[in-house]
Amino acid sequence: MRTLIHICCGPCATETVAHWREAGHDVTGFFYNPNIHPFMEHQRRLTGAEELADNADFELRLDATYDPARWFTEVRPQEADRCRRCIGARMDRAAREAAAAGCDSFTTSLAISPWQDHTAIAEEGQKAAQAFGVAFLYEDLRPRYRASRETAKQTGLYRQKYCGCVLSEWERYRQKSG
Repeated sequence: MRTLIHICCGPCATETVAHWREAGHDVTGFFYNPNIHPFMEHQRRLTGAEELADNADFELRLDATYDPARWFTEVRPQEADRCRRCIGARMDRAAREAAAAGCDSFTTSLAISPWQDHTAIAEEGQKAAQAFGVAFLYEDLRPRYRASRETAKQTGLYRQKYCGCVLSEWERYRQKSG
């Protein structure tokens, strides 16, 4: 099965790619994360995805769109369900890319993170799959999270400290100082 993997960052993708390859999938990576702020953070994560694709030998497709004003408008970050809308927008774009690339299915490296809303990932992935006529593969990869961090460390991939949006970084510092 040809599967497109939405890649949020290199570290999360290390074990995600390995998992789906072990399951017999021919994987193609896809980087699309307009939620990542500021611009230099976006570029670091893009570079990490490119380095992983080179090292792990898989095709990486890119939509390196960086448009914070559009992201803030679409996601409406002041509202409680901002993370679900952000996940939904990325799943929608990944499903569209999977269909355009002739893939049978798509998934996301977000499924390895203990910090992400897994219910939203599964539900938004299924909605996007139905809209674009490709299967969404959800599997809870959180048990592989620690290994993904170790692999990233061993291979020198950039390892970030927050999910990507400026609000999550602000929340991280607010909690430390609160």
